[in-house]
Amino acid sequence: MDESGDVLRVRDLYKEHGHHESLVRAVDGIDLDVPTGQMLAVMGPSGCGKSTLLHLLGGLERPTDGQVWLAGRRIDTISERGLARLRRRAVGFVFQAFHLVEELSAAENVELPVLLAGGSPRAARRRAALLLERFGLADRARHLPWQLSGGQRQRVAIARAVANRPHVLLADEPTGNLDTTATLDVLRVFEDLRAAGQTLVIVTHDERVAATADRLISMRDGMFVDDTRLAGSTTGRLDGLIRLED
Repeated sequence: MDESGDVLRVRDLYKEHGHHESLVRAVDGIDLDVPTGQMLAVMGPSGCGKSTLLHLLGGLERPTDGQVWLAGRRIDTISERGLARLRRRAVGFVFQAFHLVEELSAAENVELPVLLAGGSPRAARRRAALLLERFGLADRARHLPWQLSGGQRQRVAIARAVANRPHVLLADEPTGNLDTTATLDVLRVFEDLRAAGQTLVIVTHDERVAATADRLISMRDGMFVDDTRLAGSTTGRLDGLIRLED
């Protein structure tokens, strides 16, 4: 963490694709600070740079120019090996397509990052059991991904993403493949994590997701066009959504 308490800090960030006439500026001069415990939603039309920004924040892509600090460490200048180590410790990723290992059970998928980070099998099993219980999936621990619903698979993916207690959870369209009931289940999980102090950055087209965030940023053409702090508690907004759906 840096001295300001920000988990993520970005200055004058650019990401370009292509060359000359085909040059596209996916991220165009962005500044951003994300403090510990904030749930930030990023919205905008397809192709506006939302997912590229998320990849830059998590070190999945390198910027063309600019500076990125993650958990107090500048990541745009460190080696690939150092970046991989930092990602494993400091970042959890959740994607629209789940990306679970199909040959592993729900519990084994959640255990995997703990084992890859050097944790013992016993510690991995305990962590997976705790998270699956917390997210309402204890009775699905031994199921393979194909035996789970879409919402259950996404909750397993979130459990896997936070297994190593990351500084920040980055989610790219996490409800894009889910129905209303499954979406609300995932939002309950996000609220549980945020209430426990987890920092979340969520790229979404779903206004229900954005409505439960602490802060909403709108993007267009690689730039921020609006940055709004949402009033009221996230729990209250989620409860309101649930009542509307009921």
